[in-house]
Amino acid sequence: SEREEALHHVYEYDAVVTSYDLLKRDILHYESLHFRFQIIDEAQYIKNPVTQSAKAVKMIAAGTRYALTGTPIENRLSELWSIFDYLMPGFLYSYQKFKKTYELPIIKESDKESLKSLHQMIGPFILRRLKKDVLKELPDKLESVVYSKLETEQKNLYMANAYQLKQQLEQQSGVEYGSGKLQVLAELTKLRQICCDPKLHYENYRGESAKLETCMELLIGGVSAGHKILLFSQFTSMLDIIAERLRKEAITYYMLTGATPKEERLRMVNAFHKDAIPIFLISLKAGGTGLNLTAADMVVHYDPWWNIAAQNQATDRTHRIGQEKQVSVFKLITKDTIEENILRLQESKKNLAEQIITEGTISLSSLTKDDLLKILS
Repeated sequence: SEREEALHHVYEYDAVVTSYDLLKRDILHYESLHFRFQIIDEAQYIKNPVTQSAKAVKMIAAGTRYALTGTPIENRLSELWSIFDYLMPGFLYSYQKFKKTYELPIIKESDKESLKSLHQMIGPFILRRLKKDVLKELPDKLESVVYSKLETEQKNLYMANAYQLKQQLEQQSGVEYGSGKLQVLAELTKLRQICCDPKLHYENYRGESAKLETCMELLIGGVSAGHKILLFSQFTSMLDIIAERLRKEAITYYMLTGATPKEERLRMVNAFHKDAIPIFLISLKAGGTGLNLTAADMVVHYDPWWNIAAQNQATDRTHRIGQEKQVSVFKLITKDTIEENILRLQESKKNLAEQIITEGTISLSSLTKDDLLKILS
């Protein structure tokens, strides 16, 4: 009722600030309003055009529209189409025509002419700014890959599962591969979990995790040297395992996941800037955007994600305006596994998206059967 009352007096003010969730709920009250400008931040929230958030944003009547985002393409080219459908409806045609004219030729066939044509169309409407261009005083970011090597029981578990998936893929026809991608994703996730710690998949596993031991050495060394550390993982259960080890070492920490209430999230972020607690454990999806944690000067990515842009956004929780120290970023990779090959694949896929607009991204839907077999080799 307070928001409804405020909207009745909207023309008395210079600006209206709302969130995607509130706009979605209040959209009927905006029907009679007209704005000179409409600006959306974190525009990747409307990457899927069929969601209520995307539909609500596109229903607002405005003279000029702006979209701000660090990741206009997170997984697929259709996300770029959705943002342009908000900015200038029809400019990139209907999605079906865009898919036929650009998305399929560029992604499936690496068609350079289609890529050049798309670049020419969208180029005049994009103002791209890199941090190195606008934040001249921002300290350096040093990135390192830290390798672990599987031993004994963990190695045997990984090899058996990888071999089984490889055999399954080699026996599949193209049609079977297309229809069974969800099952493939589940198997790939299992392999990634075994690299992190086999306990994530096998509850009765009692052996060691090579990567966990490497991680603990890094954390203990970082804390003793006086660093404040952000650690990201996609698996909240992995954060639980790391938290248990930190408690044994008498190291204090905060932990943020999708289950953390907004008030608690804000309290922890504010406290991290002021107190002596050295480590913040964060799930990549819950804390990859929307946090300012410049108190930290060390970032650990426990497991690699297909989408390098999501990893970089997570790093930017601390490597941003206000950071005065050099930031050290460590990517933990298990040698001779799918993780090492994800790094290689990220690099090979990076060029395409970089030419279009942003840093390289990968999604399972864009991976061919050959890509997956390379990952497993």
